[in-house]
Amino acid sequence: MMRSFLLAALFTLGALAIPPGLAPQAQAQSARLIGLDEFPRTKLEIHSSRGKHEFDVWVAVTPDQQAQGLMFVRDLPPERGMLFTAKPPRVFTMWMKNTYIPLDMVFIGPDGRIAKIVERTTPHSRDLVSSDAPASAILELKGGEAERRALRVGDRVTWNAPSG
Repeated sequence: MMRSFLLAALFTLGALAIPPGLAPQAQAQSARLIGLDEFPRTKLEIHSSRGKHEFDVWVAVTPDQQAQGLMFVRDLPPERGMLFTAKPPRVFTMWMKNTYIPLDMVFIGPDGRIAKIVERTTPHSRDLVSSDAPASAILELKGGEAERRALRVGDRVTWNAPSG
């Protein structure tokens, strides 16, 4: 009970420390930690020079889910990830505060192709990572997966509407 209260208090304090100008998903951060089992899931495929890569991803749909993302996650299997979508496309700005593992951020353009990849982001960093141009989605993968799978700008990304 006390541990839950302390985690909620720390999460709330972290939400207050978000710098102004950060993307709306980070500004909407909630004091309630959302379990990953509460996120919808879907299958996502990337078609690269090495063939088809399949992932089972959580989809951050609500502002609270998008604010939390993969914060507090201690391990991420190579075939898992998290997808953030935007309709209409927009410039995404992310950070790694309260994120314990390095992530690869794969920015997906409005044409459904990889527009930018930022590899092995630094855990707990408050440095901003931006799509630089409007993106339809960001796929977060375990750090190093983009290189291991030889993902490149221009690779095609597809997914289904989330289930659950």
